[in-house]
Amino acid sequence: MTFDTLSLHPEILRAVTKAGYTKPTKIQTEAIPKIMGGSDIRASAQTGTGKTAAFLLPALNLLASPSKLRGTGPRILILVPTRELAMQITVQAEKYSKYLDRVKTVCVVGGVPYPVQARKLSRPYDILIATPGRLIDFLDRGKIDFSCLEMMVLDEADRMLDMGFVKPVEQIVAKTPSGRQMLMFSATFQGEVVKLSKRLLSDPLEIKIDAEHAKHKNIKQALHFVDDRHHKNRLLDHILMQDGVDNTIVFTSTKRNADELVRNLKGKEYPVAALHGNMNQRQRTRTIKQFRNGKVNILVATDVASRGIDVESITHVINFDLPNNVEDYVHRIGRTGRAGSTGTALSFVAGRDAFLVRKIKEFTGQPIAVEVIAGLEPQKKHCPEKRSPRGSRSHRGAGANRRFKSRPKQSKTKKPFAKKASGKKFQKRFGKPKKNRVL
Repeated sequence: MTFDTLSLHPEILRAVTKAGYTKPTKIQTEAIPKIMGGSDIRASAQTGTGKTAAFLLPALNLLASPSKLRGTGPRILILVPTRELAMQITVQAEKYSKYLDRVKTVCVVGGVPYPVQARKLSRPYDILIATPGRLIDFLDRGKIDFSCLEMMVLDEADRMLDMGFVKPVEQIVAKTPSGRQMLMFSATFQGEVVKLSKRLLSDPLEIKIDAEHAKHKNIKQALHFVDDRHHKNRLLDHILMQDGVDNTIVFTSTKRNADELVRNLKGKEYPVAALHGNMNQRQRTRTIKQFRNGKVNILVATDVASRGIDVESITHVINFDLPNNVEDYVHRIGRTGRAGSTGTALSFVAGRDAFLVRKIKEFTGQPIAVEVIAGLEPQKKHCPEKRSPRGSRSHRGAGANRRFKSRPKQSKTKKPFAKKASGKKFQKRFGKPKKNRVL
């Protein structure tokens, strides 16, 4: 199948061809005709499967015809969890709409001065791409009118839930017209995501492409057991010096860890930069631009970068710290091996991470090989397949049962401790307190 068979507007096809795409992906083949048919959609697809174009192309096809509704606001609303993802989709929307007459896209995210975005919202536009917090700010100020909204897209719905955006999303949806078309895309559809889709969508068609057990066959995954943070630093230094390790993203668990690691690597003269939520949008945009053009080839990031960075030349992803949940692991490693290329994903695993490693293997349905670098072997023994979850009695190690034995029973001949007297009983035993007593 080719894009020509999807009944898209000729000018959209022209832009797609100009971008170098000839054959639609599975999610695009499944979703585009159904979206163009006007149905609500609930689609499950991993990053790197082409899902952005799967909703952008039919949305632009809708904009190719004049609106039947009157209003000055957007006809398409795309809601995303992070600034990076919003900016990436904005670039894609502008690329695919370059040959359409008067199609304007506005991106509204945090970290950018309000007056700059307010000026863009005061002019005519068709597509609004936004993060929930900043969008609600503008809605409360009366700066956005949804009276002519025809389609709303909720992208990365699972990440929305992880970041606590359920109430803001529902608040935004409540302000949109009831007749608009609703599309929801997520890496997985289970638990709370399913409940949210039932509340927001109307009789949706369901699409599942490469669901939660995506194999990532073109990504080599490996584990490196570590003793402590110093051991992690030595391993990372060795890996970064190897041939073939070019553009690399190193993921840490916290912003503080990211900054500390960047200082350490800069001290060794690596071309490195940090990317996390404490940076303003200008700093984040500049960092990503430097990473794309090669001025920086090591990016140390928190999970803010696990979704929304699309750089085809990323050769390695290194989990300096494992993520808190298995879905983020899949999104992290999905930054490499994109567009048919191969990639490598390495994870540093401490003893307390063993249970999480097992969950990752169960979730992905894949074994992950353990690698050992000569001279950098761990000194502690690691047995991930037998170790119990953190916090269980067996996880506390040898001697734990002795430390946590219950106290011997109190002798029956021993009198129990007397309870403290209080209130009236206290006054009866000890008398009323003296007035005007200075303590």
